[in-house]
Amino acid sequence: MLARRLQMLSKLRCYSKSRSRCWSHAVAANTTQSTSAAAKQARPHPVVYHPDFQIQPIPDGHRFPMPKDHLLYLALQAEGLAQLTFTPTYPDAATLCLAHDAQYVESFLNGSISQQQMRRIGLPWSQQLVQRTLIGTGSAVLAARLALQYGVACMCNGGTHHAHRDHGSGWCIFNDLAVACKAAQRDAGVGQVLMIDLDVHQGDGSATIFADDPTVFTFNVHCGQQSFPAVVQQSDWDIPLPAGTGDAAYLQVLQEALPVLLQQVQPELVLYNAGVDVHKDDALGKLALSDEGIASRDGAVFSACAEFGVPVACALGGGYQEDHSHIVRRHMHMHRAAAEHMPAFARVMDAKRMAAAARRRQGSSQKQQP
Repeated sequence: MLARRLQMLSKLRCYSKSRSRCWSHAVAANTTQSTSAAAKQARPHPVVYHPDFQIQPIPDGHRFPMPKDHLLYLALQAEGLAQLTFTPTYPDAATLCLAHDAQYVESFLNGSISQQQMRRIGLPWSQQLVQRTLIGTGSAVLAARLALQYGVACMCNGGTHHAHRDHGSGWCIFNDLAVACKAAQRDAGVGQVLMIDLDVHQGDGSATIFADDPTVFTFNVHCGQQSFPAVVQQSDWDIPLPAGTGDAAYLQVLQEALPVLLQQVQPELVLYNAGVDVHKDDALGKLALSDEGIASRDGAVFSACAEFGVPVACALGGGYQEDHSHIVRRHMHMHRAAAEHMPAFARVMDAKRMAAAARRRQGSSQKQQP
């Protein structure tokens, strides 16, 4: 498996190098026209939500927009997109330790974690924060499980990609998608997993956690001129973009990269971090996508995954603005795109179930032969 991974990395890096001049030219043009997706017949998609998302264990006025998770669910209800809601459970320590150091997990859960570590995370420790963190991570575990059943599932939270194996960082304590990845491999027998991270900041924690794991491929498209993380890590495939990159250039990069990526990695599950801090009005991001560009981006990810027959579980990722209603509006694009692509994912999962049933019948008939 390691040899296959090295061969795959070589092919993708050669492709990236060959396309870099074309991508740079497109970035220089920096137009903001977006291709609108064809209208699709939407149907309810699995939404993961827990009432504990209303718990706010941070001071009023804190820059981390924790209230957006509950506000998003209210918006989904108002639009009729929360008809298929699932409630997560709290993960046990053994599940958390699939992606994290046991001592780090224990110290955070029991409150013995150092002040220095909490300062690095950027949030004050409290029992409420423990509760909120656990249910947030449990949401990712459930979303991955639901994606394997329905083809797609979306969280109302998550995307804590700055959490490393033995420490947290940048408002991220446990790396929810990393835990979900290893839980899916343990519990559902999933093989290769692809992490698609389109947050404006590089997923440095995910990159380090899976640096030596040949069963997980990390892909990042991010702004290469962000001040955080201070030290950029090496993902399996990074595409850093210049500040100010707009819709057309961004979408060209993504739409060219996705088919190559899915063809080479051949994942059994995609975990998608759909950060909206790529928006031109985001307080912390330096890219320049519009609402329409974000909608097209999310649609492109779902279309590609459905075309390649790969289930996808989605986390919100970042998004920062004083008025949380703007952030919620941008996160709604991911959920709308998921609902629009549900018919395609339903066909994918039906085909997988039929193929599995055929294999079982074939195996049974072979056993019955003398």
